Amino acid sequence: MGDLSNKAQELAGKVKEKAGDLTGNERLKGEGQADRGGAKVKQAAADVRDAMTGVADRLKGALKRNDD
Repeated sequence: MGDLSNKAQELAGKVKEKAGDLTGNERLKGEGQADRGGAKVKQAAADVRDAMTGVADRLKGALKRNDD
């Protein structure tokens, strides 16, 4: 669910940024950039979490095989 939420936030940020750019509204453009940046940071954190979960699972499997 996180990936979808992050993609939605990134898309909303792009829309805000483009709207701010088209209307000359720097505040809206900045909000859009911030939204996009926040979504990218959250996605990177989720990717790291997923990678670490995979490493932990492989370690558990290796340790279990060694116990047998």
